[in-house]
Amino acid sequence: MIRIAVIDGQGGGIGTAIIKRIREVFGERTELWALGTNAIATAQMMKAGANRGATGENAIRHSAAQADVIIGPIAILLANAMMGEMTPSMVRAIGESKAPKLLLPLTQEPITVVGTIREPLPHMVDRLISEHLSHYVAPLGEY
Repeated sequence: MIRIAVIDGQGGGIGTAIIKRIREVFGERTELWALGTNAIATAQMMKAGANRGATGENAIRHSAAQADVIIGPIAILLANAMMGEMTPSMVRAIGESKAPKLLLPLTQEPITVVGTIREPLPHMVDRLISEHLSHYVAPLGEY
């Protein structure tokens, strides 16, 4: 079973949307880890259907190395993003993980990712799953 780490911070809204949609498309055929930079983000992602959850710097550093796929906003690769919740140590662990990283171009930081299409979160999550995650896990009904 593929282990997907969904990383988010602040209120966990992005991670929650991702986890809900993954559950709708893949059911229980994935092991979803909710990795929050804070307890609120982790709790919200757990409510959305994650199998396991952990919070904070050490949990993210430890778990990033064990994930088969890492998903989150692009801010998870920016030191001190999310109002300082993303520590340089977390960013390094995520970057050094051998897992493929599927990132949504969302951040409050002054960064523009050239070539991306600005669209609502649910549309980006659908594209993340249909165009990228489905390369690792077949959707329900496609065995």
